[in-house]
Amino acid sequence: MSEHLRSYPRFIADAIKSMLSGSPLYYGWIVLLSLGILGGIWGYSQQMTYGLAVTGMTDQVSWGMYIANFTFLVGVAAAAVMMVIPGYLYHMKSVKGGALIGELVAIGAILMCLLFVIADLGRPDRMWHLLPGIGRFHFPISMLSWDVLVLNGYLLLNLHIPGYSLYQRYLGRPPQSKYYMPFVYISVAWAVSIHTVTAFLYTGLAGRPFWNAAILAPRFIASAFTAGPAFIILVLEIVRAKTRFRVADETISFLRMVVLVCGLVNLFLLGSEVFTEFYADSAHVVSARYLFFGLEGYNTLVPWIWASVIMNVSAILMMLSRKFEKSSLAIQNTPLVMLIVAIWIEKGMGLIIPGFIPTPLGEIFEYLPSLIEVLVCVGIWCFGLLVMTLLIKFATDVETGVIGAQPQENG
Repeated sequence: MSEHLRSYPRFIADAIKSMLSGSPLYYGWIVLLSLGILGGIWGYSQQMTYGLAVTGMTDQVSWGMYIANFTFLVGVAAAAVMMVIPGYLYHMKSVKGGALIGELVAIGAILMCLLFVIADLGRPDRMWHLLPGIGRFHFPISMLSWDVLVLNGYLLLNLHIPGYSLYQRYLGRPPQSKYYMPFVYISVAWAVSIHTVTAFLYTGLAGRPFWNAAILAPRFIASAFTAGPAFIILVLEIVRAKTRFRVADETISFLRMVVLVCGLVNLFLLGSEVFTEFYADSAHVVSARYLFFGLEGYNTLVPWIWASVIMNVSAILMMLSRKFEKSSLAIQNTPLVMLIVAIWIEKGMGLIIPGFIPTPLGEIFEYLPSLIEVLVCVGIWCFGLLVMTLLIKFATDVETGVIGAQPQENG
């Protein structure tokens, strides 16, 4: 154990060195993300100075792009479990390497989730209300308290599992299962719980009938396991093209099948919910009518949701086509991008905003994000992508033997 501890400072130093070295394209990507982060910092400074009044949110529509992105990214983070199960539990070696990348993507996604929550609070000093033993946590009554616990717990799990594996690989030793497999089993259940609890945040609000559907949690899981693996596939394609890290074709094929099956389930659940809302034509259908067809001349969300539906259906039909399987890589990845955008809209403008419109008093206050909100969102996304890029760069260098405690043996 003492030898392990002595190697740890060198491990950190080599990690930093790895993250700061790369090709001109790598440096260009880092610079681009850094500029986005700077723009987000400026936008957040304006929000800190003038308050949430600089956003498009109001007293009537109090959640906007921040919570929309938060909800979407929880699903992306949870999707890593679709590679952890076959890779670690069923010992599929072709998938296990990709599972490492999936876990690193989950770390970046969870960090973005937490930052979006902080942005939505208005000021970061309000975070102390969410800290157990310090603030008024309202545990176990508040769903938000459970959400804070599962998100931070999932972050710690995804830091430990790949971190331990990479450190052992760095030392040139095989990881011992007793130090990471128990956490793998926990992470599988935890991944499902983070998105389930997020869904319960909405369904538990009795004053918002648009969200009061038992089908909401299954829809969250289905859409998460559609957009999340689609995002991971795009990352794996980039890793395979730009590094020596081996990503097996079986890994990509497996994830594409997951995307297709879960995408079909997501469309079925969406159709079931739309049928229930409109066929019954109850008093609760008003928010759905506003979303899909507009209400009393207000129709800001109508183009958004129909664009989402069209992209969802088109992407699934493309993936079902046999001709599609033999097309170029760019064409094969097109429906994945479409699904990511479609589900982002579905979980954002198609879920969060109509839940507030109309208000319980029947008022209609439409929402559009302000420039400040967009800048903050772009900044947070750039930060998360930067974290993913740096972690993946280091991980691929370790796994391919570029760096290590004994590089002459690992090369």
